[in-house]
Amino acid sequence: MRRFGSAAWSGSLRDGEGSVATENRALKNYPYTFSSRYAEKPGTNPEELPGAAHAVCCTMSFVRMLGMANFVPERLDSKSEVVIEKDGGGFSITSVQLTVIAKIPGIDNATFQSIATHAKAGCPVSKLMNIEVGFEATLAS
Repeated sequence: MRRFGSAAWSGSLRDGEGSVATENRALKNYPYTFSSRYAEKPGTNPEELPGAAHAVCCTMSFVRMLGMANFVPERLDSKSEVVIEKDGGGFSITSVQLTVIAKIPGIDNATFQSIATHAKAGCPVSKLMNIEVGFEATLAS
């Protein structure tokens, strides 16, 4: 199974603009700019996108594992906070904090914590945070 995301950009860093898209078109030419990344202007940024993907992935992993234990959540709310900090001449993602608030009928806290820990560990996006990233760049003429 493979999934694709893409991004395009035109212009300088401060005055240019870009768009991001997903293969299934959940995002289709969604805008991003210097200001949407650094100045809280409308549009998206590259830090919130993996945060959203992480929250979705962990939520689905959690629901799957709850089902295997015969629990059905009434509601799960997940948030993945991605922290970016200045690092020498650039920036680095320095941490990610995943928070889940759940309402699950009939579950005790020990079972809940055990399933939650396994769900986070089994989420492919959680695993992504610790892998080597391959890279290829081609200059078109």
